[in-house]
Amino acid sequence: MTDHHIGMIVPSSNLTMETELPRMLRAREETLPGDRFLFHSSRMRMRHVTPEELRGMNAQTERAALELADAQPDVVASACLVAIMAQGPGHHRVAEEEIRAGLDAGGCAAPVVSSAGALLSAVEALGARRVAVITPYMKELTGMVVDYLEEAGTEVVDSLSLEVPDNLAVARLNPDDLREHWRRLDLTGAEAIVLSACVQMPSLSAIEHVEEASGLPVLSAATATAHRLLTELGVPAVVPGAGRLLSGDTPLGPAA
Repeated sequence: MTDHHIGMIVPSSNLTMETELPRMLRAREETLPGDRFLFHSSRMRMRHVTPEELRGMNAQTERAALELADAQPDVVASACLVAIMAQGPGHHRVAEEEIRAGLDAGGCAAPVVSSAGALLSAVEALGARRVAVITPYMKELTGMVVDYLEEAGTEVVDSLSLEVPDNLAVARLNPDDLREHWRRLDLTGAEAIVLSACVQMPSLSAIEHVEEASGLPVLSAATATAHRLLTELGVPAVVPGAGRLLSGDTPLGPAA
């Protein structure tokens, strides 16, 4: 049995990433014995998903990275997609480097993954160039996510904003509602659906249902992060029940 220690930097109001990611990797343990995944988190204060609170949360990165360094994880994930994308195109590279520097200062050389960068890599891994996106954000923040994706070379053919500013309320959204929300998207030309462009909005239970109903690959910020974490750990990126991205048939392309 090989233990893999995963460090996560999450918003203080996060409920979902520390639920969906372990759920996926526990399911993997049951079908692919030999790997065990252990989780360690550091939190950054954020209650409302506004540009001001996102900037304040990002300012806590060094402290959070130093805390995780004490646990000596094998890989670290920054789990707040919009906090990075709201800072402008390509900022995931800057954020990952800031975390890496904090880990280095604490004597930890773990690779760093961001949910923002992981989503770009996952779309590329699926071979998609045009996607439709659902977010829980207000329309202004959804626009920033769309701009970020398009600046990275992914066309967003349509987007849906659920407009829930309170981060705890986002975590309490019923994931099964996504089984109907996706039908509000214009999928003309779409090659994949990002069912939740937010690690706080639950979606795991709806991914395979929407994949079957739409005929398109379906992913989320959480499944994209899991895919990237497994790849960085050097183990097969396979998780049962998490959609085509984690089926084992999709090799990870170059880092976005």
